[in-house]
Amino acid sequence: MALLKIENLHTYYGHIHALKGLNLEVEEGEIVTLIGANGAGKTTTLRTISGLIRPREGRIEFDGQDINGLPAHRIVERGISQAPEGRQVFTTLTVMENLNMGAYTLGGDKETIEENRRRVFDLFPRLEERKNQLGGTLSGGEQQMLTIGRALMARPRILMMDEPSLGLAPMLVKAIFETIQEINRRGVTVLLVEQNARMALRLAHRGYVLQTGEIVLSDTAAGLRQNSMVQKAYLGME
Repeated sequence: MALLKIENLHTYYGHIHALKGLNLEVEEGEIVTLIGANGAGKTTTLRTISGLIRPREGRIEFDGQDINGLPAHRIVERGISQAPEGRQVFTTLTVMENLNMGAYTLGGDKETIEENRRRVFDLFPRLEERKNQLGGTLSGGEQQMLTIGRALMARPRILMMDEPSLGLAPMLVKAIFETIQEINRRGVTVLLVEQNARMALRLAHRGYVLQTGEIVLSDTAAGLRQNSMVQKAYLGME
């Protein structure tokens, strides 16, 4: 049984039909990537899974339970966290305060929050060095670390990541992708939306290609790398 299963998902923005019968599965322990052009519906897919947008039709199952219609914080409690596009750190809060915001669904469980914080600092030692610094004063790479760390504070079973490499220098992109791999090795399933299709398909186990709200192709990451349509449209190869 898939950990995350989406069936016939239809999402609208007003009269705009953004997702058109989406079907997608993520098995526990996988890294699955969703690739496609700008406007294809990748972010909409993550936001719909997160409960930030309500689909008009379809079913979203997590660990065998229907989560469609649950408020976003209840979905986080079930085990799905998102590191959003554009980082969206709280610029006037410190690193510690940003991380604590990620743990709000844990209530006052100080022991668990501290344990989760230690895990984040183990993954991102730089955040511990900057723990009293305001989020808005961090570099772009440090803000991306904070965004991922904040999402991990809820101890998710699935971490959804939206364009984690956007706007970062190549060396930082390499470091972020290595971190995603380490997060997965530590037992967290990953659903990755990423503009850098070449890097994403090197990292992922499987992938889906999304065009104008529809899945047009799914395969192993290796299979997608060899697909002529993917090579031409997303990998810059003729």
